[in-house]
Amino acid sequence: MRLLLMSDTHLPVRAKRLPAELLAEVERADVVVHAGDWVDVATLELLEGRARRVVGVYGNNDGAELRERLPEVARVEVGGVRIAVVHETGAAKGREERCLARFPEVDVLVFGHSHIPWDSVAGGRLRLVNPGSPTDRRRQPYCTYMTAEADGGVFGAVELHRLPRAGG
Repeated sequence: MRLLLMSDTHLPVRAKRLPAELLAEVERADVVVHAGDWVDVATLELLEGRARRVVGVYGNNDGAELRERLPEVARVEVGGVRIAVVHETGAAKGREERCLARFPEVDVLVFGHSHIPWDSVAGGRLRLVNPGSPTDRRRQPYCTYMTAEADGGVFGAVELHRLPRAGG
């Protein structure tokens, strides 16, 4: 199963549209995962209209309409891999220990908020990934998203993709 991981799209505030390269990945993915801060409902509806499956959560910048449609935490199983999605995990210091305690039943935690790509393993078992932002690089050198494979209970082949700053 091919996964497309993204977060912090902040449309139309940080960019007017999603980058074309990212939209092409939506077509290829079996599951699109969005870790919050959509900002507009149109982005959710765009992805729902193009993707085979969308798993998303709301973030701190998402208003009432998105909060009515999306959970704070999503839990799914894809390719035998137990995945949780949440927007915020707190400060980088102590993140791995906090996430191990909060999500003992999952294999992978996808999160956002910082716009900083992250890929680590906590406690020898919990994979933590943050795809960064495809539209707002903040202090990062590139806008980013990730793709990954999940099959037979294994989460592997994670790739960080770099995009131009403004998207589209």
